Amino acid sequence: MEPARTRRRLRGLAPAVAFAVIAAPAVASPATGDPAATTTRASSALTGEPLPCRSPGRSKPTVVLVHGAWADASSWSGEVSSLQRAGYVVRAIANPLRDLTTDAASVAGFLRTVSGPIVLAGHSYGGSVITNAAASVPNVKALVYVDAAAPDVGETTGGLSGRDSALAAAPASLYDMVSYPGAPRGATDLYLKRDTFVRSFASDLPRETAVRLWASQRPASTSAFTTPSKAAAWKTIPSWYFISTGDRIITPSSERFMARRARSKVTEFPGGSHLTLISHPDAVTAVIGSAICSVR
Repeated sequence: MEPARTRRRLRGLAPAVAFAVIAAPAVASPATGDPAATTTRASSALTGEPLPCRSPGRSKPTVVLVHGAWADASSWSGEVSSLQRAGYVVRAIANPLRDLTTDAASVAGFLRTVSGPIVLAGHSYGGSVITNAAASVPNVKALVYVDAAAPDVGETTGGLSGRDSALAAAPASLYDMVSYPGAPRGATDLYLKRDTFVRSFASDLPRETAVRLWASQRPASTSAFTTPSKAAAWKTIPSWYFISTGDRIITPSSERFMARRARSKVTEFPGGSHLTLISHPDAVTAVIGSAICSVR
């Protein structure tokens, strides 16, 4: 897709100065005329230095980034670099990948050590974690979902991938299953098989990079995907949603549904993969920047 040459602000947001995405015109989702479903079609290109929100009187939030399954905090490296250059305190923290309730409690514990406002972003399963963790931390002022799940109370992460997700195939074809000490009855650790990882999880990355990430992946317990959500922080905290149209793990249609009900401000990235945060970190950083600029 040829990027438009005009810089546009994300619709409805305070100016993000140099976090602005070079984007095509915003378009309404075909599924609904609700203004909350308005999307910005974004390219990977950014212009200028990433120094938004310099007008006097704005609060300067801490940015906390939560990774998803089969990944670690290094998946946010590109975003961390950009945000640090912009002068923000940013932390990409460990997500245990054990169980949604305890993973969220672990993240919430870290958030309580942060003074001042927080912009909290989650990728993939990390979206479910931030949805629960933020509910008990009042200084979280914005949520950013990056190719992520955003469950309602009672929903599971595994139930939100979408019917056309690559994860809908037979489990034995997708995962290497490994027992682990202290696992709940019937729970195992899941490692993505190489073919699944390269073709579906990291499909827009160079094969050599995808194979390296496959080799160093962290496993996720089946309990992470089957534990019902106990909270839905997006009901009370403003949210932003980054959707890669090439995501084969959590389908764009599923993400659009979750974004609409959360009344999120949506940016759709044409193409990409479930790991667009690695392949196109500037596009993801632009959306985080818009959330930063909303914090007063």
